[in-house]
Amino acid sequence: MTADPGTGSGTGTDSDADRALDQALALVRRDPRGPAADGGHLSATWLRARESATRAGSAVRGRTHRVPLPAALGEVLAASLDALGDLPSFDTSAMDGWAVAGPGPWTIRPGESALAGSERPAPLADGEALRIATGARIPADTTAVIRSEHSREAGTLLYADRPVATGQDIRPRGQECRSGDLLLPAGSLVTPAVLGLAAAAGYDELTTRPRPRVEILVLGDELLTEGPPHDGLIRDALSPMLGPWLTRLGAEVIAVRRLGDDPAGVAALLAAVTGSSADVVVTTGGTASGPLDHVHPVLAKAGAELLVDGVSVRPGHPMLLARLGGASGQDPVRHLVGLPGNPLAAVSGLLTLAEPLLRALAGRRPRPRYVVPVEGDVPGHPHDTRLVPVLLTEDHAVPLRYNGPAMLRGVAAADALAVVPPHGARSGQELEILDLPWASGGCFT
Repeated sequence: MTADPGTGSGTGTDSDADRALDQALALVRRDPRGPAADGGHLSATWLRARESATRAGSAVRGRTHRVPLPAALGEVLAASLDALGDLPSFDTSAMDGWAVAGPGPWTIRPGESALAGSERPAPLADGEALRIATGARIPADTTAVIRSEHSREAGTLLYADRPVATGQDIRPRGQECRSGDLLLPAGSLVTPAVLGLAAAAGYDELTTRPRPRVEILVLGDELLTEGPPHDGLIRDALSPMLGPWLTRLGAEVIAVRRLGDDPAGVAALLAAVTGSSADVVVTTGGTASGPLDHVHPVLAKAGAELLVDGVSVRPGHPMLLARLGGASGQDPVRHLVGLPGNPLAAVSGLLTLAEPLLRALAGRRPRPRYVVPVEGDVPGHPHDTRLVPVLLTEDHAVPLRYNGPAMLRGVAAADALAVVPPHGARSGQELEILDLPWASGGCFT
């Protein structure tokens, strides 16, 4: 989207930064609402907004890096995980017991045992038994391994208490994979189990998509950083919440800053929007049409493209998603997620726009959708979707009180948010559920 350049200070000696500030403030003075102020703007539906965020992230060519195994946890494989060799790389015992050759009873080889990590024992003669530990190399000519609890010793002889099948309790070389086999495709999430598989296969490092970098800008002059609210001022509830929340969504939060509504704050907002090194800038407040709502005009000055400008959802309808950069093919594509300033409305924006955008930027698949019956009738908005905090029981989603846009009491006790269609839901009706990141395993889903 574009905007008129704005009016300079008229001195003829301003720096580039001063001129940019004057232009931004001129835009604010003329139309604080930006290009959506003509009254003809139609908010995106909630589902379409989420799909737009996913498409926006998927369109960005992802960065890759090579990192040691532990550092790859929670990231996505940028290259397939292929077997570097056979696994296991030798025939090995699956149990503690006896390696035997031929039919029994067997003569016990005296004074010797096969242990994990030791050299391969000498081949077994027909009718011979050798004590063996789990993970030890199987001697040549072994017929089977007999578990300790399924055998008995009588002097120098070993007897089996159960029938012995050829090859039992032996893990043959290459049982899990052969050299060059595909273990996991690119795009797989690196979980603790994947780290274990990669280590077992001989990997020290993995090539992955790094976590998207996020910078958080909390806007407003009315916010306190300590103590109780007083004299028209309120505590900043978003700075302590957004960083950890976005981290649980798989982001790397590189900065959290508070910016005022004065000219210096607007200039800092413009500088951050145009010059941040983050993949995603997340702002709070300033997305509506009040006299101090500067996000739209600053985006206009920055030449941003609005992908989502308002969503038909309560709370949180003034949220937005914009794309920055990428016009020349050289500068990187970045995105801005504009969250409303009310805390629960900001949570709505996180789950509607930030989560699907970050998942796509990280190369992760969209979270699977599922529904749960609701317990009790849930009032709805006449036209918009509602997101309502709920507790999840074994059978139902139980709506919680304190679900106003400025309230955090409900979501602090919740497991998820239920997606309530316009006009509400009847008791027993199945509603889509949005898990909160700490209730659903965080970055491992």
